[in-house]
Amino acid sequence: MNILRTTAPRTPRATRTIGERFEGKALKAEILEIARAHQGRDLELRQAVVARMKSALAEGRAEAERLLMEEGCGRCCAQRLSALQDAIIQAAFEVATTLLYPMDNPSRSERMAVAAVGGYGRGMLAPGSDTDILFVLPYKQTAWGESVAEAMLYMLWDLGLKVGHATRSVDESLRQARADVTIRTSILEARFLVGDKALFEDLERRFDKEVVEGTAAEFVAAKMAEREERLRRAGQSRYLVEPNVKDGKGGLRDLHTLFWIAKYVYRVRATGQLVAKGVFTREEARLFTRCEDFLWSVRCHLHFLTGRAEERLSFDLQRDMAERLGYTEHPGQRDVERFMKHYFLVAKDVGDLTAILSAALEERHDKPVPGLKGMVQRLSGRSRTVALKESADFIVDHDRLNVADEEAFKRDPVNLIRLFHIADKRDLALHPDAMRLAARSLALIDADLRENEEANRLFLEVLASRNAPETVLRRMNEAGVLGRFVPEFGKVVAMMQFNMYHHYTVDEHLLRCIGILSEIERKSNPENGLANDLMATVKNRALLYVALLLHDIAKGRPEDHSVAGARIARRLCPRFGLSAVETETVAWLVEQHLVMSTVAQSRDLSDRKTIENFAAVVQNLERMKLLTIITTADIRAVGPGTWNGWKAQLLRTLYYETEPVLTGGFSEVDRGKRVAVAQAQFRHALADWSDDKVAAYAARHYPPYWLRVDLDTKLIHARFVDATEAAGKPLAVHAELDPARGITTLMVLAPDHPKLLSVIAGACASAGANIVDAHISTTTDGLALDTISIRRAFERDEDERRRADKVKDAIEKALAGEVRLPEVIARKLPKGRRTFSVEPEVTVNNSWSNRHTVVEVSGLDRPGLLFELTTTLSRLNLNIASAHVATFGERAVDVFYVTDLMGAKITGAARQSAIRRALVAVFEGASDDEEAPRRAARA
Repeated sequence: MNILRTTAPRTPRATRTIGERFEGKALKAEILEIARAHQGRDLELRQAVVARMKSALAEGRAEAERLLMEEGCGRCCAQRLSALQDAIIQAAFEVATTLLYPMDNPSRSERMAVAAVGGYGRGMLAPGSDTDILFVLPYKQTAWGESVAEAMLYMLWDLGLKVGHATRSVDESLRQARADVTIRTSILEARFLVGDKALFEDLERRFDKEVVEGTAAEFVAAKMAEREERLRRAGQSRYLVEPNVKDGKGGLRDLHTLFWIAKYVYRVRATGQLVAKGVFTREEARLFTRCEDFLWSVRCHLHFLTGRAEERLSFDLQRDMAERLGYTEHPGQRDVERFMKHYFLVAKDVGDLTAILSAALEERHDKPVPGLKGMVQRLSGRSRTVALKESADFIVDHDRLNVADEEAFKRDPVNLIRLFHIADKRDLALHPDAMRLAARSLALIDADLRENEEANRLFLEVLASRNAPETVLRRMNEAGVLGRFVPEFGKVVAMMQFNMYHHYTVDEHLLRCIGILSEIERKSNPENGLANDLMATVKNRALLYVALLLHDIAKGRPEDHSVAGARIARRLCPRFGLSAVETETVAWLVEQHLVMSTVAQSRDLSDRKTIENFAAVVQNLERMKLLTIITTADIRAVGPGTWNGWKAQLLRTLYYETEPVLTGGFSEVDRGKRVAVAQAQFRHALADWSDDKVAAYAARHYPPYWLRVDLDTKLIHARFVDATEAAGKPLAVHAELDPARGITTLMVLAPDHPKLLSVIAGACASAGANIVDAHISTTTDGLALDTISIRRAFERDEDERRRADKVKDAIEKALAGEVRLPEVIARKLPKGRRTFSVEPEVTVNNSWSNRHTVVEVSGLDRPGLLFELTTTLSRLNLNIASAHVATFGERAVDVFYVTDLMGAKITGAARQSAIRRALVAVFEGASDDEEAPRRAARA
């Protein structure tokens, strides 16, 4: 059972215990007594005081962590730690002012107030957070004030605390607050700790009158701009699968920004007071508290778990976090996935609260009004409302679609779908009041509405709109309407997949797919390649939108999501108004949506059997067109850098190789002509080469090379080969940086031999480089031109370039036989617990190729894996004719086309079993047994 509370937490009895032990009198009196015992010996005094403070901090933090594990109250934990810190600072102040630097007859200038600011000012402190304090002075700094502040800071630093501090007079604080919004925010949250309280109250009173009054609009604009910049750096989506708890979208900083703005604009001290101001309902105020408690729980656990101020919920921490927070497995979903789903639902709630406050600010004219596609305008004058001819239940209010009254959805529940249909049709932004009412009216979406013909017609028109379907569906999802109207979609809302391949939650991925399909239809991005050309030729475009919305809708179930998704499609499509034939097409697309990607990336496209097998699956040209478009959108929506020109070229090659098989031998662009076109493009791009030189180079490559390699890579290859041969080198390595994809590409030119790929892989592993992709080409004159992609290690190009040079050097030395790779790799491979677990699978198949046995290996990726696999295949006396290496997050999928040393397929059942055992042993850590492959070879 999840130990996190789902209601606003009460203040536990243990909180008072912490207060009694560490606040004010008890600890302060004990520390002062220790200090007095060493009075007159300043060094000993400081050492004794710091020692007691250090033990108090350790005891208090241990108790706070114990209570957090026991109660699950994150806000309580943060308040306890803040109270503990208060007691330490108050004791430090008393020691400094009464024993180290006592002042018997202070002047008016020799006064000081110490205030907590920043997050600490809110009375909430995470275990690893900085302690931000402000020393407030009446006038300019005095020798006494400087000595007291310095003594306190040295004590705090000696405790190992990270202290952010500033010393300012009241006038200086106000002057800087007027000029700097960050300082203004810190003073807004300032909280008195110790010292001259009247001085602090003077600062508060003057700050309210001289800085805050009349500047609400300016402050709101500044904080919203600050938020946008922060989200731009952290990642705009709140559904990134490794979220930043503090600074990410939907994280604690968003809640803090909400409260800063509310406090500044509405002059309130607590969230509950926003109910009286009419900004939040009571339930929304409780939601704010629940979100805050959950996020503080996650943040405090994260700091305690890592022992530092870690704010990112990275994959390697998520499993431990799920365990600490008490999540358990359910069929089809692991504990970590349930934890992260809860996290993303809370992030969505934070987004809803942001929208509610934004609407209230717009009504006050303190914030610009957003449009449907992000444009803004400033509210001015009275509210302008325009009635709509489509429905009397809706109005246009300042160019935003709103309900005519609070009964709009009750009068006609179809209006819950019609709201979004009109917004899409008229390109109108949705008024926050309409969104808020829709979210409160979800109970009206029942079985009758889901089967309503008009509601389903409107929904399908929104889904397949030529305007902005992703944007409107996203709003529908944020209001909860989409998940309620299509309950199967509701099950994947905020669902994350615990792997490194998918960057977003399932619902976010599906919505991004719709957006990319719309982009393909507009032909606005040439990177979509063949899909752009095919889209205009499909007979029923709506089927693509429905299939993309449903293709991952069965994720999180125990069975294969493609098969289960097809079953869901057969149930939903008739409801949406699709015919039986259309329904079957959508179901087929959902069931087969991974096939084209798998074949293109892990099969030899020059092998006739590959094409025949794929043609048998797609059956006709129209289905292949649809599948090509869906595959493009699906890969592109996985995350940044997943789609690239190489994958686009592979899909294009597979499509054009299969087309003649499906059309009975006729092809719009036959294979020979496509090779000729590719070579003509190549010749045109190499204008500085003579025709003879181009022709001679072109003759060195087999036809498949021209069809599966993109033009940019061909040009790099040509210049690389030319430069290598001009320098008279027998082998060479060239590196290309690709920051956008987060990889570095290595091109290796060397005499071809059976163990070449193994040596290259081993050299990369020895240099600490992780291979994520590999493509092998062999020239007609016996050279290998291999392209290896390794994961980028450094953010700055100059650093990555130096690292690439080291990897190049390692490959060249390995190919020259100057190093013994097994020993080097054994020393460098990382050890320790792995974040992910992937069950290894090895398939040995003779039906996928007419000439080769195809060995497909999948399992947990790790540095050196490709070297171990290829070395094992070599020890098994297998010749690798081609290899197709791909990495999907933490899962490696490597496919090898092999023969025995006589060039024949591996047909014996015993030999095939031995191959499987030897390759599985690589994943299970048994690959060090060099006799195992030899025994398998003999078998």
